[in-house]
Amino acid sequence: MEIVAIEGKAFEQLKRRFDDFTRQVKSLCGNGRNSEKWMNSAEVCGLLQISQRTLQSYRDDGTLPYSQIGRKCYYKTSDVELLLNQSK
Repeated sequence: MEIVAIEGKAFEQLKRRFDDFTRQVKSLCGNGRNSEKWMNSAEVCGLLQISQRTLQSYRDDGTLPYSQIGRKCYYKTSDVELLLNQSK
């Protein structure tokens, strides 16, 4: 393990920059205030009473917006509710 010594002034400047960076990240992320709930494909199919293939069609034609992480798709609860209300 290597130990690096820096001046106190440089350390304080580095600390201020890190604090500024932290504030920027918090402002961009909203401090966790936006606590939108997400659903997976199985939950959406169960709620809408549709098949996986129908859900795939909704993704393909843009009927239901989604986000993908790896090979899994996730849907905002608000988008699913909107689709559900539109179909009534």
